[in-house]
Amino acid sequence: MNNNILIIEDDECIREILTYSLKEESFKVFEASTGMEGLKTLENQYIELIILDLMLPDISGFEICKKVSLEYKIPIIMLTAKNDIMDKVVGLELGADDYITKPFDIREVVARAKVSIRRLEQFKDIKDKSNTIKLEKNITIFKDSYEVFQEDKLVNLTAKEYELLYTLAENRGKVFSRDNLLETVWGFDFEGESRTVDVHIQRLRKKLSSDKDTSVIKTVFGVGYKVL
Repeated sequence: MNNNILIIEDDECIREILTYSLKEESFKVFEASTGMEGLKTLENQYIELIILDLMLPDISGFEICKKVSLEYKIPIIMLTAKNDIMDKVVGLELGADDYITKPFDIREVVARAKVSIRRLEQFKDIKDKSNTIKLEKNITIFKDSYEVFQEDKLVNLTAKEYELLYTLAENRGKVFSRDNLLETVWGFDFEGESRTVDVHIQRLRKKLSSDKDTSVIKTVFGVGYKVL
């Protein structure tokens, strides 16, 4: 694990504080003050996690979320204004995995970064157990290559979408509450943030060409989700 983190943040003070704190925890940090600079860094460096401010001077953070989710499997932690619920939802729908509201406690950012990278590495280690999981709708999860195919076509999932689908599929028939999934997949107890799970489930269903009635991911009303 290289512990490479890219911070895309135009506020110099916030960027410096994040960089200093993450370097103190042995992360290698790359900085970008604009969206274009961040995207260029992605092309030239191996990055394991992006900390992204949504309000940038050139490219919207939403556009970066969309591009990264289409071209890379890199977790994104968004930095959002405290009460901008729609920003959080849109960011999650476009491919972000998590969000932290401003003002934030730097210790929380560091903790979230550690958990995100650790969980990504844990799921990558699944390749050592070369195997597949087959689901309805001709969906196959290839644990050795960290990929999902449907009808012989690769389904482009973000790292967190893959982890979520894998967790449900590996425990087929088990009902996970939203809190269970937050703890299992995200690694934190996000009290009151079940919307994060719902948005990721909706995105997964859409990418697997289904809705809640036809999806392999079933809603257990009043409880949570499961895969049959």
